[in-house]
Amino acid sequence: MNQDSSKQRRVVITGVGLVTPLGHNVPDTWENILAGKSGAAPPVLLDVDGLSIQAICEIKDFDAEQYIGRRKARRRDRYEQIATVAAQEAIAQSGLEITDENRERVGIILGTGVGGIRTLVEQEHVRIDKGIRRTSPFAITMIMPNGAAGMLAIDYGIHGPSSTITTACASGNDAVGAALRTIRSGEADVVISGGSESIITTVAVAGFERAGATSLRAENTPQPFDKNRDGLVVGEGAGVLVLESLEHAQARGATILAEVAGYGRSTDGHHITAPAEGGRGAAKAIELALADAGTAPEEIDYISAHGTATQLNDSNETAAIKLVLGEHAYNVGVSSTKSMTGHIMGGTGAIEAVFCALAIRDQMMPPTINYQTPDPECDLDYIPNEARAGKVDVCLNNAFGFGGHNAVLVIKKFAG
Repeated sequence: MNQDSSKQRRVVITGVGLVTPLGHNVPDTWENILAGKSGAAPPVLLDVDGLSIQAICEIKDFDAEQYIGRRKARRRDRYEQIATVAAQEAIAQSGLEITDENRERVGIILGTGVGGIRTLVEQEHVRIDKGIRRTSPFAITMIMPNGAAGMLAIDYGIHGPSSTITTACASGNDAVGAALRTIRSGEADVVISGGSESIITTVAVAGFERAGATSLRAENTPQPFDKNRDGLVVGEGAGVLVLESLEHAQARGATILAEVAGYGRSTDGHHITAPAEGGRGAAKAIELALADAGTAPEEIDYISAHGTATQLNDSNETAAIKLVLGEHAYNVGVSSTKSMTGHIMGGTGAIEAVFCALAIRDQMMPPTINYQTPDPECDLDYIPNEARAGKVDVCLNNAFGFGGHNAVLVIKKFAG
C-alpha cells in the first residue's frame, strides 16, 4: 500500500461524455452497451478495395457541424471533432464553469494513439491530385496529436497544465492517470481528461490487417476471450471525464459519479506488439494500481478488460488477472466492451473508464457479446452476452498498448 495515500487529495469524477459506435452521447451509448448491441458493420468511411476485413466499428451518422458548427468542424480532424463533442457533454454534466477566477487551476490532459491521421492521408491526396497550393492551411493543427487538447483549451479558456499522452492503446488510461496525479499534487483543482481516436483510413486498417491483428469475419465479431476469436475490429470514438479534487467538487456542490482511486503503469520491454508471456507486465501495472488505491485484490468487483479478441492479448490478460487476484479472480465479473465498440485504440481506456463509472452508478456490469466457445486458457467469468446486475463498488480498468505500455486504473464508488 502507498504509505502516503491517506494524505493525498482524493480525486472524483463529476462529468462524463462519450461519442462511440453505439451513440453520440452517454445515455445512448450506455443503453446500447447494457443491451449488448454490436457497433460492428460494413465500412462506410473506408475504401475496402484490397482489404480482407468485412466489419468495422464506425461512429454512425455523425455530422460534427450539428454539434460544434460548420467553422469549427471544418478546421478539426475527426478525432478532434469527437473529442470536442464528448468534452461538451462531460463539462455540461459536471456543471463546471470556467471563469477568470479559476481558469489557471483547470487543466486538460488527453490521450490519443495517432492523432489526425485521416487529415494526413486526405491532405497527401490533395497534394498529389491538386498540388501543394491546395493543401489546407489548417492541416498541421488538424494532424498534430496535441491538437484536440489545444483546441479544447482555447474553447474553454483553460490556462492550467495541459498535455497529450501517446502510449498506443494505453493512452486513454495514462491520460486519466496523469490527471489524477496532477490533481493530487496540487498543480490543478480540475482536469478535463480522456482520449480520442479515429484512425479509419485504408493505410491504418491495412497495417493492422497485415500485422495479423484484425478479425476477417463479417458477423458476430469481435469475440474476446472466446476460443475461436480471430482478432480485433477497429473502432473510433472519444471518452472525456471531468476530474476534480474532492474538496473542489464538494465546495461547488457537484454531483460525484465515482472516485479515481489508483493508477499503475509498467512496460513489458518484450516485443513491439506481443504482450509479455504470462502477462507479467500487465500484472505489475495491476499490482501498482491496487497499491496506489490502497485496495486489496479481493475488493475488486468488476474488471473492464482490455480484451482485444486477439489470441495473445486475451490469454495473457487472463493470466495477469489470476496472477494478481489469485482465487478471487474466479469471483469477479470480467468483460470486454470492445466486443461492442470495437478497439478504439488511444481512446479506448478513457471510454472504458466512463463505463466503469456508469457501472458503479447503476450497479450493472456490461457483457462480453459474441461469446460462444470457452477457451481453456481463458477460464474466468466474462459475463457472456448479457449485462448483469450486481455489486459494483470497485472496478479495475485495464489498458495495454503496442510498445509494451500497460496502464491500469482503480475506480471506486464514492464514499464520503
